[in-house]
Amino acid sequence: MAHPSQLGFQDAASPIMEELLHFHDHALMAVFLISTLVLYIITTMMTTKLTNTNAMDAQEIEMVWTIMPAIILIVIALPSLRILYLMDEISDPHLTVKAIGHQWYWSYEFTNYEDLVFDSYMLPTQDLAPGQFRLLEVDNRMVVPMESPIRMLISAEDVLHSWAVPSMGVKTDAIPGRLNQTTFIASRPGVFYGQCSEICGANHSFMPIVVEAAPLNHFQKWSSSMLEA
Repeated sequence: MAHPSQLGFQDAASPIMEELLHFHDHALMAVFLISTLVLYIITTMMTTKLTNTNAMDAQEIEMVWTIMPAIILIVIALPSLRILYLMDEISDPHLTVKAIGHQWYWSYEFTNYEDLVFDSYMLPTQDLAPGQFRLLEVDNRMVVPMESPIRMLISAEDVLHSWAVPSMGVKTDAIPGRLNQTTFIASRPGVFYGQCSEICGANHSFMPIVVEAAPLNHFQKWSSSMLEA
């Protein structure tokens, strides 16, 4: 999860997030090289008193600074397009979870199970156990099996919401009357936090998302206990 003074992204917990981190480093390298080159040229022009009159009209230079930006844009765009297609690819999900946004809580429905439906509210500060995080903990976590493709169906009952878990590389709008879908695979066990990422009213900041990725046997025990409750 995020921590104070953090400069980078959260640690990746899914293959998609790992791809996004690699693309971030790739694009940042291009930005750094371009910025360094531009700064060098500006510094040279400001500190050099002599001017080369032959450089005032040089078609070769004009051709270079026209072609080079196009090549750089292609180098950045191709990995981006690949990640976009990977994020939209959904093949044989092992579990489908429907998340519905409300003012101001989330409800979850595990469509593979007939009666596994529950609401998820933020825990008040006075109810927090030692070690839990204020404004991030919920009374009912969404538990999923790790290393399994999970399909999320996301909608809203009242106003616009957005279901976002940064460590999973997932952020999908929840729109009333529309069902959006996304997918993720939890690559390691753990508890991952997110929040509604669309302004949805007075308590927008108080509808956190908690995803717990666990081994399959733990998930089966959790689902059985939830069905019996």
